[in-house]
Amino acid sequence: MTQFMDVHHGMKGITAEGLLEAHRADLAVEGEEGVHFERAWADPESGTVYCLSSAPSAAAVQRVHDKAGHRADEIHPVPVSV
Repeated sequence: MTQFMDVHHGMKGITAEGLLEAHRADLAVEGEEGVHFERAWADPESGTVYCLSSAPSAAAVQRVHDKAGHRADEIHPVPVSV
């Protein structure tokens, strides 16, 4: 499985509770697409949210986010990490 980092814009003011709620929404449907969301980060000031997942494809990641109600603006494969 490939890791993906996706980015959401326009979530200015997001709280830790809001981020956790969005992450839980992803977790609730991730199995339908063979995706596993590992972690999420947010910058409330800029409204940027980042999610790290393992998935068969970027399209599968987007389908999970669509079902959870927060479409990603960018999805990037992460082929190398240390």
